[in-house]
Amino acid sequence: MAAAECEAQEGTSASLLKTSVVLSDEAVNTITKHESTGIPLQTPWTFWLDKAIPGTTAEEYKANLQKIYTVNTVQSFWGVFNNIPNAGDMQVKYSYHLMRDERYPLWEHELNQKGGTWRLKCHKYDTELVWKEVVLAAIGEQFSAHVAQDDEICGVTVSIRDREDLIQIWNVNAALHSKATVVQKVYSLVPNIKFLGDFYKPHQSHHAYGRH
Repeated sequence: MAAAECEAQEGTSASLLKTSVVLSDEAVNTITKHESTGIPLQTPWTFWLDKAIPGTTAEEYKANLQKIYTVNTVQSFWGVFNNIPNAGDMQVKYSYHLMRDERYPLWEHELNQKGGTWRLKCHKYDTELVWKEVVLAAIGEQFSAHVAQDDEICGVTVSIRDREDLIQIWNVNAALHSKATVVQKVYSLVPNIKFLGDFYKPHQSHHAYGRH
């Protein structure tokens, strides 16, 4: 399956529910220019968009993902981030993902399958701020000091839900999550935010993992 777990519902079509985020030609031209002249990131990061659709398989989910853009510099990151809808303005069931390199936000992806996510629930009025601080920490490699030596943060996700929203931070090795202080780092980034809960979940513990 994928980053957002869904229960099956009869008559739901993934293709009919697909949406898109399109950058203007002007924005793309500016971003492209920054790719060659901006301050380089340690690794590329890719923006993705999806909508949680009940009952989809991993392959169906992958087919309905929209790749927005892969950024390589600080300036191109801002060129994308400032030209797509704010997380706080997205509709229910939509998610943004920012993944290291060009990996897919899929539990079953070969680079992700042994990992998991820290999940933090937040009030909707806090989502935009929390998401911004988490993505900045990710591309700035601020989480590197808060994971085990043989672990790595490989992505971050914001998922818009009915009541509260969900922030997820992906790592590559679930077996090492207990040695991390990632949640504490998030709390320090937004000290005035009152989260509604947090927990860690390995990808392979999801009942929908590998559904075909």
